[in-house]
Amino acid sequence: MAATSKAELQSITQKEYSKLKALISAVSVKDALRKDDEDTSIKDVIGHRAHWIDLFLGWYADGLAGKQVHFPAEGYKWNELRRYNAELRQKQARLSWGEAVTALDQAEEKLNALIQSCSDTELYGDPMKGAHNNWTVGRWAEAAGPSHFRSAAKYVRSRLKSI
Repeated sequence: MAATSKAELQSITQKEYSKLKALISAVSVKDALRKDDEDTSIKDVIGHRAHWIDLFLGWYADGLAGKQVHFPAEGYKWNELRRYNAELRQKQARLSWGEAVTALDQAEEKLNALIQSCSDTELYGDPMKGAHNNWTVGRWAEAAGPSHFRSAAKYVRSRLKSI
């Protein structure tokens, strides 16, 4: 069930991030870089999650500034996520395991700072500016943060079992 208040969002963000951090802290560099059948690694998934938090933060900032918000990114439509994510993996190919983890830590810190800076009303009172849908800032933050942390942890557990 989605969070509906700042306190719930802070709690679920901390909970899911802590679970993911505990899980990836035990992942070796070798295992983090090992590709699966779809040419994706644990490192790729962690880098992806960091990137999507930054995307959300950009959407939020652009909406507040009255700029056009590009969903999911300029030049892409939601039905082109497979291509976008493949291109992201190529861009992040030289990213090390340590750099991916650091990027995730930094993105999570920025997400928490945003959540902390907003009131309940700012997070859940109205749809996010520029989003052109009914999702609130809090709902977008949850999708970019805790939901992605949860899915990343599921992927990491599955990969570690298969390795």
